[in-house]
Amino acid sequence: MKAVTIPAFGEADVLRVDEVKVPEPGPGQVSIDVAYAGANFAEVLYRRGVVDVPLPFVPGIEVSGHVRAVGPEVEGLRPGQPVAALTIVDSGGYAEVAVTSADLVAPLDGLDLGLDVAAAVPSNSTTAFLVLDRVARIEPGETVLVHAAAGGVGSQLGQAARLLGAGRVVGTVGGPAKIETARGFGYDDVVLRDELPDRVAGLTGGRGFDIVVDMVGGPARRASLDALAPMGRMIVMGNASGADDVGVSANELWFANKTVSGFNLAAFSAAFPADAGRALHRAVTAAASGDLRVRVESLPLERAAEAHRRIESGATTGKLVLAVRG
Repeated sequence: MKAVTIPAFGEADVLRVDEVKVPEPGPGQVSIDVAYAGANFAEVLYRRGVVDVPLPFVPGIEVSGHVRAVGPEVEGLRPGQPVAALTIVDSGGYAEVAVTSADLVAPLDGLDLGLDVAAAVPSNSTTAFLVLDRVARIEPGETVLVHAAAGGVGSQLGQAARLLGAGRVVGTVGGPAKIETARGFGYDDVVLRDELPDRVAGLTGGRGFDIVVDMVGGPARRASLDALAPMGRMIVMGNASGADDVGVSANELWFANKTVSGFNLAAFSAAFPADAGRALHRAVTAAASGDLRVRVESLPLERAAEAHRRIESGATTGKLVLAVRG
């Protein structure tokens, strides 16, 4: 079958279209004829060698398509069924056929959701619900701050916060051109990230934010901690800036009644596949009903390197997906 592989770590140009063996599902697994594969920053990290993976490696943490075959011990899924799926545990989505745990597959029967949009839901939208509900334990009326609000996961976090009862939702962006885009994803206010320290008091009545979600790192991480209200929770789920790690003093958390938690979808899905699957079902249902707006742009699989370059540049808004089968 055709697949995009990482034959060596490096820049986007190392990505190569190859012929590889078709994978077969094992116990508790399904194989999927992939229609679209989501393009994510996680796959950029695989390509750079930040994540230690065996080479050559087929990236791709989420797909849509149709069930090709089911392995032993799988119930509720059948060949030919349209689905969206997380392939994040073992990757492999940039290919004509992908295999994943049946727990991480959501049927699309009866849902008004195109396969291109469905491929953009499993990673970002599922993450949004898990981060806010399971990790931050959001309460009705709480204030939420989300960095990179116009990006793939940021675009979903603002909307999910609304669905989960947030009282005020604020986003940050890296440049003025993204402000209006982010506003369209449910944010009450959108500010430039560099201006955040001077804006917190005005945005929260001097109290600070109950929840801050940071996938940017660097100066934004320190500003996020400072922006927390008493009993506030900061969720760390990325380091898109590539900056050095920011140390957090446990004594500071103790004195200020603040909490810092981490969330990694791959590790969560491996440890709690049934929980990740339930969040995925919730996400595809919300996207199909229109409660979650997902902005998608499609590129052919052969242009995966272009997708990576655009993601790395920080110029994307919404989500890029790769068309694998027409």
